[in-house]
Amino acid sequence: MRVLGVDPGLTRCGLGAVEGRAGAPLSLVKVGVARTPADEGIGERLVAIEAEIERWLDEIKPDAVAVERVFSQSNLRTVMGTAQASAVAIVCAARRGLPVALHTPSEVKAAITGFGNADKAQVGTMVTRLLRLDAMPKPADAADALALAICHIWRGGAQNRLADALAKARSTGTRPPSAGPRGARPAAAPPSGLPAKGVGQ
Repeated sequence: MRVLGVDPGLTRCGLGAVEGRAGAPLSLVKVGVARTPADEGIGERLVAIEAEIERWLDEIKPDAVAVERVFSQSNLRTVMGTAQASAVAIVCAARRGLPVALHTPSEVKAAITGFGNADKAQVGTMVTRLLRLDAMPKPADAADALALAICHIWRGGAQNRLADALAKARSTGTRPPSAGPRGARPAAAPPSGLPAKGVGQ
């Protein structure tokens, strides 16, 4: 499964794509940051972010998109900009019929490090280890986007299985199977958000 993670922001919008499945090694597809000048109008900045996300979707062709859920902050201006960039990412994915998942920062931190209050350095270190990278992705927004993608792969459950089926159907030209029998249980994610044996090794 291929997931595009989006760490929304007006000045820096982190983008990171990861491929893999729960319980198996993960691989980096692409990572980067969409930047907009602080002195431009809000409309121009959102259009620029939309264009960059659309370019990534064209290139990456993900099976799902994971976006950080906006949470309350003391700086209202910052949270508003984050929410606006988040909405752009959601619209871009929905326009293509891609599943969209929202994960809170604490959910992502717990999934990646096992600790919901981990700092950015700890998250970046674990992302580097899990993806077997030579260096930590920078800036932190890029590492956070990869963490979102990893979190979604590990915690997506039934939604991941449906996206996998749709991806296989697209590649083979066959009709995708149904989401599964009523009452079917989703595949278990690694306990406590930690990778299964062999992941990242």
